Amino acid sequence: MSLVEKALKKLQDSRAAPVEGDPLSTTQPLEILTGAAVAQLPATGARSRPETQSAGAVAPVPSNKRIVLNREALRAADLLPPEEHARRISHEYRQIKRPLIAAAFGKGGERVTDGQLIMLASALPGEGKTFTSLNLGLSMALEKDLSVLLIDADVAKPHISRTFGVEKEPGLLDALANESLDVESLVIPTDVRGLSILPAGPRIETATELLGSRRMQQVVTAIGKRDPNRIVLFDSPPLLLTSESRAIASVVGQIIIVVRAGFTLQRAVLEAVESLGAEMEKKSVGFILNQSEAAPPGAYYGYGEYYGDPEQKNP
Repeated sequence: MSLVEKALKKLQDSRAAPVEGDPLSTTQPLEILTGAAVAQLPATGARSRPETQSAGAVAPVPSNKRIVLNREALRAADLLPPEEHARRISHEYRQIKRPLIAAAFGKGGERVTDGQLIMLASALPGEGKTFTSLNLGLSMALEKDLSVLLIDADVAKPHISRTFGVEKEPGLLDALANESLDVESLVIPTDVRGLSILPAGPRIETATELLGSRRMQQVVTAIGKRDPNRIVLFDSPPLLLTSESRAIASVVGQIIIVVRAGFTLQRAVLEAVESLGAEMEKKSVGFILNQSEAAPPGAYYGYGEYYGDPEQKNP
């Protein structure tokens, strides 16, 4: 049985699994696929939001190209958890990032090829993918020996770029369209130590073709090799809406599919998994189930290691 078939069977045979047309339960954990982390985030996090809410979440980028995060505005835009839930969600992301980092650098297990390149995707919009990308990036940036580059690869709807006020800055698409550009020159640091942003860049009609081009592989390879201690997170388009996400999946080593509890149809999750096609056989693929009402015992899994109840472990 192939990895895809096993993944689909696990989803379909899960205890109390809903019918295909029903949303996944707010308390039903998703099974691990080929590795990566699976977690449930509480209902206060990763909420869907109107696109316009994110405007002004950071100060305008000054001439020296440094993004200053406005955390209150980010909370108002539902891109950071409310203060009363910040500690719990911070703990959730510590659990999520551990197996991802381990796979990226071979710490405590086998190293995943290109594992430092991690794609965050969803089946459809409104799953909390951008919330997850930002909070995972902030959590990883706390690591003493790592840096994090968050790439806005959702070029059709660049929420990261708009949120950070850099939607007009040159970015990924510019580097793909112009082979003379050094992509590192387009990376913008933030006031968070170890966290940088690569904007999507102004929209180009041939964006899909650029993301699937030989140049995309060259750019990603250059990004990955520039700093051996850097994790690169790709905030990608929804898998079921564009072909761009499949192009991104081909150049990363780990793929995380964000699923919103009580909202995402099981059918949509299955179709998103199927859309990855052969990439499922070659990559480390996992789920994050967010906005759940409870985190039952055993909610965390990673590479066969049992983490247990989060309330029983130290951060």
